[in-house]
Amino acid sequence: MRIALVTGASRGIGAAIAAQLASDCKVLTPSRAELDLGSEQSLESYLAGLDQPIDILINDAGINRIAMLENIENKDLDDTLQINLLAPFRLIQFVAPQMKARNYGRIVNISSLLSVVSRAGRTSYSMSKTALNGMTRSLAVELAPYNILVNAVAPGYVMTDLTRQNNSATEIDKISQTIPIQRLAAPQEIASVVAFLCSEQNTYLTGQTIVVDGGYTCL
Repeated sequence: MRIALVTGASRGIGAAIAAQLASDCKVLTPSRAELDLGSEQSLESYLAGLDQPIDILINDAGINRIAMLENIENKDLDDTLQINLLAPFRLIQFVAPQMKARNYGRIVNISSLLSVVSRAGRTSYSMSKTALNGMTRSLAVELAPYNILVNAVAPGYVMTDLTRQNNSATEIDKISQTIPIQRLAAPQEIASVVAFLCSEQNTYLTGQTIVVDGGYTCL
């Protein structure tokens, strides 16, 4: 049975991904107490404690601190880049040698619609996710000879508990009207794309950032 490591699996898209992978894989879903992606020391400690090789890595954890340019604090920028970009890099750097040794690996980085389009106040987040896409492409080329496929999935608006908490029904309806499909995605719809990329059916697709946004970026 393949072993998958999913970060950010406590809720939302990450939880949906972990649930879908669980039918075919043993899924590791470390809590923040076990793996604090904002801490290099925590990363090193968690990885050192892994006693089984990772076949599938899903980098889903992320933060989005909204601030206009002149109000972006150094710590907020550093935290965003650490959690959204550098931690995924470190995790890949750790699992890649194991995957090379077994000539198999599947890596999916969860990017964002805001790596393709953006809006005011999202500079730090967009920077981190755009860089994540670039890392995905570069590592796909580097790791392809070892049958390690590296992709990114960029969700659009997704109906998570956090979305419901932060938006009224009226606000969600307004967002839906900007999407050609006229609704937000369910977390399971994003997870299904990720599950395919990690499956035995995917033997050729690599280096891509797949935008799953109901047609939003087509407008």
